[in-house]
Amino acid sequence: MDFTLSPEQELFRRTLRDFVTREIEPVATEWEESGRHPAEIIETMRTMGLFGLTVPEAYGGLETDMVSFALVFEEISRGWMGIAGILGSHSLACLLIARHGTEEQRTRWLPRMATGECRSGIALTEPDAGTDLQGIRTTARLDGGHYVVNGAKTWITNARHAGVLPVLVKTDPQAQPAHRGMSILLVDTATEGFTVTRDLPKLGYKGTETCELLLDDLRVPADCLLGGVEGRGMQQALSALETGRINVAARSVGIAQAALDAALSYTAGRHAFGSPIHDFQAVQLRLADIATRLQASRLLVYWAASRADGGERVDTESGMAKLFASETAITAALDAMRLHGGYGYSKEFVVERLYRDAALMSIGEGTNDILRTVIARRLTSGATRIG
Repeated sequence: MDFTLSPEQELFRRTLRDFVTREIEPVATEWEESGRHPAEIIETMRTMGLFGLTVPEAYGGLETDMVSFALVFEEISRGWMGIAGILGSHSLACLLIARHGTEEQRTRWLPRMATGECRSGIALTEPDAGTDLQGIRTTARLDGGHYVVNGAKTWITNARHAGVLPVLVKTDPQAQPAHRGMSILLVDTATEGFTVTRDLPKLGYKGTETCELLLDDLRVPADCLLGGVEGRGMQQALSALETGRINVAARSVGIAQAALDAALSYTAGRHAFGSPIHDFQAVQLRLADIATRLQASRLLVYWAASRADGGERVDTESGMAKLFASETAITAALDAMRLHGGYGYSKEFVVERLYRDAALMSIGEGTNDILRTVIARRLTSGATRIG
């Protein structure tokens, strides 16, 4: 049992950390406040090859192992979680196409997605269907050589800058159970009938856009059906979400690490009654709890990622990692804010942004209560054994 990163992973982490320290941390607060699009940061991520994290080498990607994949989201989220969102949904789209696409679909899209020339996201959620994806209403009716798509999507990251977007639809609305009639279409966003209707206002998670979409008689060529076979969309989406939960869990670790770093720095420099406040026992108790939960979260994330690298199904492992790490991020951010006192409520200190960003981690890629249910069902069915 080895709890250390490989030399290659350590070098990769140092490269990422240098990038975050140099290009993200100095501008994050100002750009988040102004709503400025982080074009320069995105360009650097393109040159680093980060848009190709889940793209096979044969198509020009990095094809990173899952631990390295987690390191990307941990380190970037330490600087600004919103930037990690730009890569997160894109990486899931790449994974969908690489894992389930036809050879023509992989050849057509993946090389440009690997370089970031063509960006993407993943369009699953609808106004009346989030956790219950089988309740989506977007339909795709086959008409000759095209599917005619009608419906709406919401909470879609990267929608304004996507070139291709995997969209979950019902190709057979009457199918029972419903998932047997669900498919994913690879939609060229320049197609007439595809409209981004608005950007959703958000508490945090700034730096990347989150949008509502309208799909109005959108004609999508039949050869854009992911994998070329109808009825597999739900399974394809769920397989990607396993990886997505590692992504969100790793982002949570980055937020918690930033909260600990900020708390340590502030409590060392802030004096009261003639001593740094980190000498006070009440402060030490909070610092110890943040650090302990943070490290436990990190190990859960790396465990889930390592199991994924072994080719195993990891819905339990990624669910546990996401559940625990996201709750840790929320607690760590709030405790760091408390340790800052009144300054923690000021936008001049990073913990205010960490607190706002942490809240999303318990919701994205499956709410934590749903993940508790997923974990419990795996345990009670005997599919997963702990201990």
